[in-house]
Amino acid sequence: QVQLVESGGGLVQAGGSLRLSCAASVNIFSFDSMGWYRQGPGKQRELVAAIINGGRTNSADSVKGRFTISTDSAKNMVYLQMNSLKPEDTAVYYCGARVGVSNYYWGQGTQVTVSS
Repeated sequence: QVQLVESGGGLVQAGGSLRLSCAASVNIFSFDSMGWYRQGPGKQRELVAAIINGGRTNSADSVKGRFTISTDSAKNMVYLQMNSLKPEDTAVYYCGARVGVSNYYWGQGTQVTVSS
């Protein structure tokens, strides 16, 4: 059974940094893509950054130059380094993994709050 467990969220001041971690219970190469998504108050869940087929990365325009996604395949981990955080980055951040076209697995989410 696939399990994704996020950690690393918290409260940070604007301009600060946080590193989110996602531990997968299976080999991350078994997924077609893995990434980070977020859902802010009153908003729909949106893609933040993803790694596709173990190589190409994709990220939202709003985080380009500030957030970096990376993996450690030996540990089955996915990370999101978030720098220069802004209040609008406040959201619940979810680790997500996709198999095939539409089969998604989700973690429980971790809260990131950026104060101004």
